[in-house]
This record gives sequence, C-alpha cells and structure tokens, in this order.
Amino acid sequence: LEQQALNAAHVGGSGLRGGSGVPGGRGGHHYRGSEGGGSRSHGRNGRRGGSGYKTHNARRTAQGGNKGKNERGKSRRGGHSMEISAIRIGSKMHVRWVEEFGTAKTTHVSLEDVAKRHLTVDLAMDQYGSRFIQQKLEKAPASHKQVTFDQIFPHALRLCADVFGNYVIQKLFEHGTMEHKKALASKLKGNVLSLSLQMYGCRVVQKAIDVLNLDQKAELITELHGHVMECVRDQNGNHVIQKCIERVPPSLIQFVVDAFKGQNMKLAMHPYGCRVIQRLLEHCSSNQRAQTLEEILESTQMLAKNQYGNYVVQHILIHANAEHRAAVMEAFHGSLVKLSKHKFASNVIEKCVTHATRAERKSLIDEMLGDPELDSASLPLMAMARDQYANYVVQRLIEVVDPEQRHYLIQRIQRHLPYLSKVPYGKHIIASIEKAQNSSF
Repeated sequence: LEQQALNAAHVGGSGLRGGSGVPGGRGGHHYRGSEGGGSRSHGRNGRRGGSGYKTHNARRTAQGGNKGKNERGKSRRGGHSMEISAIRIGSKMHVRWVEEFGTAKTTHVSLEDVAKRHLTVDLAMDQYGSRFIQQKLEKAPASHKQVTFDQIFPHALRLCADVFGNYVIQKLFEHGTMEHKKALASKLKGNVLSLSLQMYGCRVVQKAIDVLNLDQKAELITELHGHVMECVRDQNGNHVIQKCIERVPPSLIQFVVDAFKGQNMKLAMHPYGCRVIQRLLEHCSSNQRAQTLEEILESTQMLAKNQYGNYVVQHILIHANAEHRAAVMEAFHGSLVKLSKHKFASNVIEKCVTHATRAERKSLIDEMLGDPELDSASLPLMAMARDQYANYVVQRLIEVVDPEQRHYLIQRIQRHLPYLSKVPYGKHIIASIEKAQNSSF
C-alpha cells in the first residue's frame, strides 16, 4: 500500500505527503496529509500541493471544513495518521500502528480500542506502547481494565520477563482489581524463583510482595525456602530477598535468618549479601538481629576494613541497640588512628563518633590527643591531620561533641595550632575549630 501511494504521488507530481486517499487496500484506510492548510491556489505543485491533495482537501471540507494542521499530531514516520479500525492483525499497518505510540495522535485511543484489535500484548512489549498502557491503567474505568487484563493474563509470564512488558504487569498489580491481583499471583506460583533470578521478572515479584495481602505474600515466598543463598548471591534475586525482609512480618522471614546461620561473615563482605544483612538489621525482630550480630561482632575490625563489610558495621551503629553499639566501640578501642587512616574503616569511625555516648566520645578524644606531655609532632592528632581520610574523623568529632567537650578539645589543641597549620590537612581542622567557636557565640 505504501508503495502504491508513493507511485501515485510520483505520477501525479504531488509528492508523498500531499497524496490523495488511496482506496481499497487493507481495510480501506487512507493516509491524511500532515498539514491541511495548503491547496493548489498557493501556486505550489510540490509536496504539499498537487492534484491529489486537492481531492483530499475537498473531502476534508465536506466533512466539516479544513482545520489546518492535523489535530492528532505528526507521526514519527512521515507525518501520517492512522485509523485503528483500518488495521488488520499481522499486517504491516498493524506493526506500523504499534510504532505510532508515544506520539500525540494516540491520546484519543482507549485501552478498549486497543483490546478490540488484539493489540494489547504487542503494545505491552513496545517501549511507547508499554508506557501508553501504564498511563491509561492509572485512570481507566473498570471495564477497560478488564478487557486489558483478559488479553494480558494468558501471556503474563512472558511479559514478566520482558524489558517493557514487566512494567505493564506491575501496573496491573498496582491498579488492577483484587481479582486481577489474585489471578496474577496464581500465575506467579511455581515461577517465583525463576522470575526472582531474572532481570525483569524480579521487579514483578517485588511489586507483588509490595501490594498483595499477607496470605498471598506468604504463599509466594514459600517458593524461596531452600534457595535463599542462591538469591542473595544473585544480582537480581538479592533485591527480592530484601523486599521480603522489608514488607513481610519478621515471623515469616525466619527462613532467611536461618539460611544465614554460619554464613553471616561471608555475606557481610559480599557485594549483594551486605545489602541483605543491612535490611535484616533494619527490619528484623530483636532476637533475629541478635542471631545475626553474634557472628558479625566476632570480627568487627576486619569487616570495618572491607569495602562491603564497612557498610554492615555502620548499620550496626545506627540500628542496633546500645549493647551492640558498645561492643563495636570496644572492638575499636586503641585502634582509632589506624582505622581512621583506612579508606573504608574511616567511614565507620565517623559513624562511631556520631552515634557514641558522651562517655564514649570522651574516650575517643583522649585517644586522639594522647599524653598531654607529648610534643606536637608526636600527637596522634597530628598523624590524623596528615592523612587524607583521618582528618575527616577529627573534623566530625569537633562538629558533634557537646559544648563542654568541645571547649576541652579546643583547649588541648590550642597550643599545637602553629604546628597543625603546617601539616597537609591541618588547615581544614583549624577551619572546623573556628566554625565551631563562631557558632557557639
């Protein structure tokens, strides 16, 4: 049909965009010119003029006048507008119509229109079509959601694993009826593990865990029993385990805690495992948290110096109880300077400073300042001030201590300021002192 239109345009000398409607063909559809303001009276015989265009304008006038620019916008491929009723499944126009989504001309199309032409599944797997369905589902009436669901449901598993289709399934979970959600959950049954390990399927499983009721969630996650470690070590599956911990009551995720037994140290130093342990520390019960921490606290310094483990130790300081925080602080006692100069452990020490009790901060200050009889060059403070990481620990300490401790700290540092100003990062520490002094006035 496109070739016929092109040939006709060449014969008539009117060009492609100005050609008349082509009768016959597939479903009797025609192409409309992208602009209706031109006519032969303009003296043009080019792309927007020509005899074919006059015929087309005459028809438009008879239907209510020439309205100028096509109200449905230009297509991405040549400026033509297509009528949905003219499209036959499997035809070139079918493919072409799918490609038209994402343009202004689809605003008049409803989900019911799409379903009548059995285009829902094709559009769900198209970048622009998927976005169109998602947007429509948010405000669609119940009848339109139903016809969309009816076409999607038989292909749900395939769409779950599709780069664009997975978003449509997620939207149905989010905006579908309770019956839709229940039916989709039943479709996932038996496939939760495989979907959890798949790049796009894992997103659908996470959405299901987010929106389903507790009984439905519990039924789905039972399929992960015995496969926790496989999921945790997977770049996709770890997100599903995290979502389980976040959205399911602690009593139902004991199987995760049990699977970690004897593995917590290794997982804490794993790029994905460390994330899951952080979620456990945030959301688990006190007993479950204690079960995890019992292993981790045996090697706190080693974890603090690990590129992934340091995040776990920071989480302990933020989310654990006072007893566990004190255990971490005790593990670092006497190693303040060494750990502060470490690329990863320095972040942990900053968290120690931030979350320490007043007594614990006093201990950190004394360790940093050393013996009052030491000369400037021998102070632990100077070793920290010379280091690219440790100097931040000193600055944080000056920032978070209470006024009385700050006064004591500054007094102790005062006589070493001339030497401090000469070391590489000493000026930053002096600036922090001046800022603290100014804020106290």
